[in-house]
Parts: sequence; C-alpha cells; structure tokens
Amino acid sequence: MKLLKIVCLIMLLTIISSFLTKTYATYDPNSVKNNIFGIHILFPEELSKAAELVNSSNGDWGYVTIPIQASDKNIDKWQKFMDDCKRNHLIPIIRIATDGDYFNQGTWSKPTNSDIVDFANFLDSLSWPTQNRYVVIYNEPNRADEWEGEPNPTEYAQILDFAVTRFKQENKDFFIISAGLDNASVNDTGQAIDEFNFMYQMDDAVPGIFSEVDGLGSHSYPNPGFVAPPSYAQEGIDSFYYQNNLVYSLTNKYLPVFITETGWSNSSVSYDLQKKYYTDTLQNYWDDTNIVAITPFVLTAGQGPFEQFSFTKSNGNTPLFDTYKGFSKTKGEPLLTKDFSVSIKKLQSLPTKKFKIDEGIKTIFESINKSTRTFFKWILKD
Repeated sequence: MKLLKIVCLIMLLTIISSFLTKTYATYDPNSVKNNIFGIHILFPEELSKAAELVNSSNGDWGYVTIPIQASDKNIDKWQKFMDDCKRNHLIPIIRIATDGDYFNQGTWSKPTNSDIVDFANFLDSLSWPTQNRYVVIYNEPNRADEWEGEPNPTEYAQILDFAVTRFKQENKDFFIISAGLDNASVNDTGQAIDEFNFMYQMDDAVPGIFSEVDGLGSHSYPNPGFVAPPSYAQEGIDSFYYQNNLVYSLTNKYLPVFITETGWSNSSVSYDLQKKYYTDTLQNYWDDTNIVAITPFVLTAGQGPFEQFSFTKSNGNTPLFDTYKGFSKTKGEPLLTKDFSVSIKKLQSLPTKKFKIDEGIKTIFESINKSTRTFFKWILKD
C-alpha cells in the first residue's frame, strides 16, 4: 500500500510540474517584424534617450546593448533596467564582462566556468521584457588586453561552449551570441589574432562551436582607423558578411547577426560625411537579411577615448544623433514575456461584488476541492 501511495504521489507531482514548467525556447528574431536599429549604451540611466533615438521615425522595439561586469550583479539595479526596457519598448542585449585584472593593469581578466555559472544564475533571476534573452559572451577575445594579456582562441571556444550549455540549462530562452571580434587586429604573436584566423582556431578547438551558438556577434567598424568608406571590403563595416560566410563554410548555415559595435570617428570624419556613409551602408551593406540588430558604439561617452564615437555631447545631441534618428524604421513586434503579475493586479482591482458564479461551475470546483482533500488524506495516512 505504501508503494502505491508513493507512485501516486510521484505521478501527481509530475502532472503539476508539467503545468508549471515553461516550454518556451528561442525563436528566430527575423521571423517577426523587427526593428534592426539600436544603440550601445554604458549605463541603464540612458534608456529613455536610447528609446528616443532608436524608436523614432515610425520605429518601435529597437535594441540596446549594455555591458554588465561580474562585480555589478545588483538585482534591484538590473531588474529596474529590465522594467525600464519594457516601458520604453527596448530589447536588451546584455554583454557579460569580467573585471579588470588587478595584477596586470590595462587588461581584463580571463573568465572562468564559475563566472559563467554566476552570470547564468543571476540573469535568469531577472524578469526580461522579451522571450528571447540576448546574451553576448564577452568582448573581442582576439585582443591581448581583453584576455588577460594574451589572446587564446582555444580557451575562448571552451568558455563559449560551456556558456551555451550552462545558460540553456538554466533557461532555454537564453539566446547566446558569440563575442564581437576586433576586425582591425592582425596576427601579432601574443598580442592579437586576425578575426578569421581566430574563428578557424575556435572551430579547431571545439568542432562545431558555431553550430551551438544562436547568433553571431560582430564589431563591424569602418577600419582601418574608424574612417574607411563603406566600400572598404572585409575589414570594414561589412566584415560581418565575411564572418558569416566563414560560419557557413564551417556549419553549412548562416547565423543571425548582431552588430553590437560600429561607427565612424567624429574627430576624423565630418558629420555630413557620416550621414552619407550611414545612408550608403544601410541601403547597400546592412540590408542583409541575416542582420537582427545594429547598435553603434556609443550613445554617451563623456570625456576620454570613446568621446570620438559619442552620439551626444555635454551640451546636447550631435548631428549624428539627429541623422540616425531620422532614418525610417520598422515597428518591431518581438515575442514578449507573459506578465502574470499584471493580470493578477487587474483581477484584484475588479469590482468582485458584481460577479456571480454559475451554480454548476461552483458545484464542479467544490467537488474537485473535496476530492483533492480526500486524496491527500489518503496519501498522508499511516
């Protein structure tokens, strides 16, 4: 009899679990209406300004890329960020990052599997605005200063492989994107590896690694020097195209592309010329059907080396901001997460006295309730 009770209890728990378990998974973001326009930001406080830029000119649900460091896992801060993304109709792309290597100033420390586990746990604890949870796994690992002093494609491929497995174990809605590579790097022993050579070595280390990821990250800067015209081939603004062709040669499929960094230098290329370059690029190079998002770097940089890319200044918007804002956009329709808390609040606010429960339905619920109580009394009885 005890064995029968145990079997019945297990069956009941299995049925309950099947109702509670979420069955979502990532979907192709280009299978729905998609606004490819986005912007790279550095701080959550920039979201409303980002929305003004990327959801303009008939656009909606544009993208924002933002980095999060390992030491910055503040759940209140980042849940507010997600809530503000939802309110502003922005799709977040989270790029995870380590912290600076305190033993070798000027470089970022190498991540470990433990870092991946911590990020997967933390990011899964947040309520995201969209079903796809876009996560970029680190940044430009083909550069020495981004990988604790020496680039290592084998180590990065192994970390990326572990990240795909661990994040999806936590939640199948995580959409894992490979790191954008420095498209200006050349082979320099111990310092940098050419992006294509780096990708080949990644695939040698972990065969099929580009079949595992959901998306291809790309830093399609107009190199050399952030000043090249759109027509400057594979080291320029269309380097994503050549990267994806390499992916196809390795996997026999193209990946959805996320250009999470790009942009001309404001100090070297006039705003008038940038307007022409952006127009040409959007019409003739970034019209690729594999592109999901384009988030130029950066919305607000302040003073420092990134100031040359900033869309804003301390005294207001740059002409580049107005140019980008003016481009015609699409009303994106991403699949959104279901917010049950909102439904509950709405139900609680309804004037319940006006509702009458049908007597037949009431009888059914009372019968189910009685049967349930009887079942559990039987299970718990010695």
